[in-house]
Amino acid sequence: MKKREPVKRIDNIVFFPGLEKRLTDKGLENLEKKKFKEAITYLEEAREYDPDNDEILIGLVLAYFEASSFLKAKELAKEMLHKGIGDYLQMVDLYLTVLIQLHEYQEIVSTVEALLEEKEIPPDKYDHFITILQFSRRMAENRQLELVEIEPEETPPLQDLNLFANGNLNEQLLLVSSLAEKNIRPYLAEIADYLEAEAGHPFLKTILLTLLKEQEIDSELSIKKFGMEKKIIPTQLPEVREAPRMKEVKALVESRLESNNPGLFENTRGMVERNFFMSYPFELEPQSTHAWAAAFHHLAQDYLGMNTRIDLLSSEYGASVTEIEEAMGKIEQIEKISYPNI
Repeated sequence: MKKREPVKRIDNIVFFPGLEKRLTDKGLENLEKKKFKEAITYLEEAREYDPDNDEILIGLVLAYFEASSFLKAKELAKEMLHKGIGDYLQMVDLYLTVLIQLHEYQEIVSTVEALLEEKEIPPDKYDHFITILQFSRRMAENRQLELVEIEPEETPPLQDLNLFANGNLNEQLLLVSSLAEKNIRPYLAEIADYLEAEAGHPFLKTILLTLLKEQEIDSELSIKKFGMEKKIIPTQLPEVREAPRMKEVKALVESRLESNNPGLFENTRGMVERNFFMSYPFELEPQSTHAWAAAFHHLAQDYLGMNTRIDLLSSEYGASVTEIEEAMGKIEQIEKISYPNI
């Protein structure tokens, strides 16, 4: 006869066997479905029963983060690091991601410098952490300068961003990122010129649009990307990661690849997110969501050196070969554009 799992008691409250596992599964399921508040409810309850379970705690940090509860995410990630719960480097990366959202650049600098001193960083991750360190040092210095009190008569005139002056994409990104700490409105005219210029980098244009949206800019602006132009009002744009067509394409790819080939799925999903980020807020031709999903699937296979046939994907996704090839051409065009290293 199978031995029964003992009933748990905490503070004279009876917990039935396996309850924490069911709560954890429910929490992670809601997290995957992007129902972050529900995920937090289940995972917080599961944590009460199993307070040091890394699966529960990592899920909870992610749920807090996605729900924009950044302070809670920070405190929990920090607690996990101190207790040694979860993979150390993965937790450091997660902790730094939360700190970036909170603009706590000095804390990022201290954390990464401690890693370097303790020689905890493996060679393949060294450049990654050095880039984060350099970026955070610069942002921390900028914040210190802004906190220095200057007499009104000594206040220097507002400087231009000069987005076109520096051709280095990483330097441009650092410059644009600094706007997250400032009132963006004095720079609106220059930003509008950059968004409308063919020479403006599509990656930076997306970053600028997200900043304009965050700061609730409701002026009508013109934006050009990939030979297309449209009028937009930042406050009326969808969030980048919530763009309807991108969500539909990811869902189609996920339904076919996540269980059968997780590695191919991750590569395909990454390509989807990159391309939609670059093309935001435009919806490129063809209109068929199924054609785009098949195109991403095909190219991800091709990049990984896997045998692939468009005619088979055409049948699987219910899209014409012509539309798939059209979508592939747009994806390859975008993939050739350089991305910043940060």
